[in-house]
Amino acid sequence: MQAEEREAGNKTEAKRHKRFEVLENREVNKDGFLKEWPEVGLIAMGSPEDPEPSIKIEDGVITEMDGKSRDDFDPVDDFIARYALNNDIAEEMMALDAVEIARMIVDINVTRTRVLEVFSGLTPAKIAAVMDCMDVVEMMMGLRKMHARRTPSIQGHVTNVHDNPVQMVADAAEAGLYGFSELETTLGVVRYAPLAALALLVGGQTGRGGIITQDAVEEATELQLGLRGLTSYAETVSVYGTDGAFRDGDDTPWSKAFLASAYASRGIKMRFTSGTGAEVQMASAEGKSMLYLEIKCVMLSKGVGVQGLQNGSISAIGIPASMPSGIRAVLAENLVTTCMDLEVASGNDQSFSHSPYRRTARTLMQMLPGTDLIFSGYSTVPNYDNMFAGSNFDCDDHDDYLIIQRDLKIDGGLVPVDEQDVVAVRNKAAQALQAVFEELGLPQITDEEIEAATYAHGSKDMPERDKVQDIEAAEDMMERGVTGLDVVKALGEHGFEDVANNVLEMQKQRVSGDYLHTSAILSPDFKVVAAVNDVNDYQGPGTGYRLEGERWEKISNIRQALGPDDI
Repeated sequence: MQAEEREAGNKTEAKRHKRFEVLENREVNKDGFLKEWPEVGLIAMGSPEDPEPSIKIEDGVITEMDGKSRDDFDPVDDFIARYALNNDIAEEMMALDAVEIARMIVDINVTRTRVLEVFSGLTPAKIAAVMDCMDVVEMMMGLRKMHARRTPSIQGHVTNVHDNPVQMVADAAEAGLYGFSELETTLGVVRYAPLAALALLVGGQTGRGGIITQDAVEEATELQLGLRGLTSYAETVSVYGTDGAFRDGDDTPWSKAFLASAYASRGIKMRFTSGTGAEVQMASAEGKSMLYLEIKCVMLSKGVGVQGLQNGSISAIGIPASMPSGIRAVLAENLVTTCMDLEVASGNDQSFSHSPYRRTARTLMQMLPGTDLIFSGYSTVPNYDNMFAGSNFDCDDHDDYLIIQRDLKIDGGLVPVDEQDVVAVRNKAAQALQAVFEELGLPQITDEEIEAATYAHGSKDMPERDKVQDIEAAEDMMERGVTGLDVVKALGEHGFEDVANNVLEMQKQRVSGDYLHTSAILSPDFKVVAAVNDVNDYQGPGTGYRLEGERWEKISNIRQALGPDDI
């Protein structure tokens, strides 16, 4: 006993290697990392519980899919089997080797059309097997060829912690100058939604014409705002890869399909949202890999007929990011979406890491090959104001992002801006909203608020509004049936004819429905740019979208660059 005590008394704390002490204080080590645990779905790709690919078709009906008989299909399986597979060619496509299909994706001599045909006949397990054959470089090569619209673009978040519509309208207008083609907001207080939608509509159409906007709130309110012409697209309609996750959200594939048709039938652009890790987060992964379940979401979206999918893990990004090969799985889900001929809004929105290196590495995998929307939420505001839990990049990163575009000669969707132009457009947007509020009998926007919004970095620079009064006015606005045409009238009567015309053009787009085509965005002069008239024609060097001409001149001429006259 005395010997043991002497031994314990002589113990000293192990001496640390100073480099490891430094490493442990690095930002990356504030992130969380997990080892694989397949039984609960904590595995990014290739779970031992993932089924083996198979298909049996009798009299044109799928009787077996991925080792499961039709009698054992859950609602997700049933929906995919009914609506997401081309039964005429499925057996032929399933007979192809997974490696052979993976090589088709990468091979510049195999057309995009051929790859789409092959994928139309593949089951979820077969698609997962194909992705497992590919490394991230090969996936990026595939994404370069497979994204639907030739020209890449970008979506932005416009939010603030106080749901302040005056700040929001100015931020939306600034985002328009930077080149965002879609803008999305959400709220801390959902009853603010009508005022937020109004601010985003006016601000977006002040920055430039043709910006598509949405108010990401609960689905009934979101649909109502769209029907009134105050928003023009929807994407926060979530789908899941297991029946348990659907039931947890009081939904089914059929209820989501009905909701999608409600949007599309009224001229509102529509895509679903899903992402690797969502089912794990909801404790409904059934032991399957995150990517396998996400592939089922992609196929379900294809079967419904929506334009596309916002995926790239989105709100569940912390889960795959903690796993081995997790960010690879996120890239794979983007690639699968394009191989199903759907628009992909490829994530890069919710921040997942304290490390700027990890955030940039994750972003470059979509930024370099280009996607329909490289970000489904670049934060156009400081991240402390981002009500979507922060983004991979925010407004303080604009210069870094613009210079990366310039360094690599790639189009990430943004263009440099002039400070005085930004000041002018923020001021104009705030004044336009002031006029609309006055005309519609909404709470006053003061000149002090306009001045603050013109120069604000974020909500810390804004005077407070009476939130109770605003919320009551928002509810009254909905009860009175205010529509986009009322906004047009208010703007026109107060001298903002150009903004009024832009808002009116957005209402016309709803009637024509042309921007319901796959991967559709609108140019500043309201021309539809979509997969039908701007189809991705990449087949190797010298083909596809190239950053050149006036667009390259804009991106290369950052304000920091010195010319001969400056030296």
